[in-house]
Amino acid sequence: MTQIIRNIASRSYLNAVLKRSYCTPVVNIFDRNVKRIQRERAARSEDVELYDYIKEEVGYRISDRIFDVKRVFTNAVDLGAARGYVTNHVLGETVQKLTAVDLSPSMLSNVKGTPGLDFSVREMDEEKFDFEPASLDLVVSSLSLHWVNDLPACFRAVNKALKPDGVFIGAMFGGETLYELRSSLQLAEQERRGGLSPHLSPFTQIRDVGMLLNRANFTMLTIDTDEVVVGFPSMFELMWDLKGMAESNAAFSRPLHISRETLMAAAAIYKDMYGKDDGVTATFQIIYFVGWKPCPSQPKPLPRGSADVSLKDLGKLMDPKNIGDKK
Repeated sequence: MTQIIRNIASRSYLNAVLKRSYCTPVVNIFDRNVKRIQRERAARSEDVELYDYIKEEVGYRISDRIFDVKRVFTNAVDLGAARGYVTNHVLGETVQKLTAVDLSPSMLSNVKGTPGLDFSVREMDEEKFDFEPASLDLVVSSLSLHWVNDLPACFRAVNKALKPDGVFIGAMFGGETLYELRSSLQLAEQERRGGLSPHLSPFTQIRDVGMLLNRANFTMLTIDTDEVVVGFPSMFELMWDLKGMAESNAAFSRPLHISRETLMAAAAIYKDMYGKDDGVTATFQIIYFVGWKPCPSQPKPLPRGSADVSLKDLGKLMDPKNIGDKK
C-alpha cells in the first residue's frame, strides 16, 4: 500500500510537469502568495535558526560544488537564496559578484555573505527570473525550485541569462522526500474518511529533472541523489519543524483543515510503520544537478561509429595478461 501511494504521488507530479511543458495557459499547482507568507513568518521567528539544519547542510554542499569548478565567476545569482544558505558559504576568491534573490524580503534581510564577497540582495519571485541575457556565468539554487509552478520556463530563463559555457548548479527535494509522512496521513485519512487528500505537495523525480534540463538547452548534465534521514520524537515534531522551515504545503488543492482524529491515527500509523526505539525517522531525498549552457569550446562527443574498441571486448581488456601484469 505504501509503495502504491508513493507511485501515485510520482505520477501526479509527472503529469503536472507535462501539462506545464505543453499546455497553455500554465496549470498552477502552488500558491506563490501563500509560500511568500510562510517564508515571511518563518524568517521573523525568533528561533528560525533551529530549523535551518537541512537547508544549511545542503547549501554548504552546493557551495562546495562551486569550488569544484576551477574558475573564477564574475557574476553569479543565488536563486531562491532564503537566508543565504549558499551565499553565506561562497568565497570572494571564487565569485566576484553575487546577487541573492528570493520571494521573501524578510528572508533576504538575514543574508550575511562572507568576508570579501561582493554580494547584494534582490526581491524576486523565482517564477519571474529576470536578468539580462548572457549576463551571468553562474546560477545556483538550493531547495527552492520544488515550489515553482512552471519549472520548464524557469529553467529556460536561467539558460537565457547565462553566458555560453555558464553553469547552473542546484538542489531540489526529490520524490522520495517525506514518503513516511505522506503514507501515514493518506492511510489514516483513507481509514477514517474513506478518501485521500493532498496533505503534502508533490515532488519531482530524478528522471524528470534531467528531461527538463535537456529541454531547456542545458548540456553535459550531472545528476545524483542523496538521502538525509532525520530522527524525531514523533510525527508532530516533524510537522512543527516543516512549518519552521517554511516547507508547509502550499498547493492550491491542499485541505485547509485536518481533524484531530485523523492526526492521531496518522501518528500511530507512522510510529508503527517507521518507528524506532527512540521515536520515528523522516527521509529527505535531495536531487543535485549541474548543467552547462552550450559553447563551441566544450568537449564534443566523437562521431558515431568512430570507436576502435567494442564493449563486448571489455572483459578481455581488463584481463591482467593484456595490461602488462606478468604475475
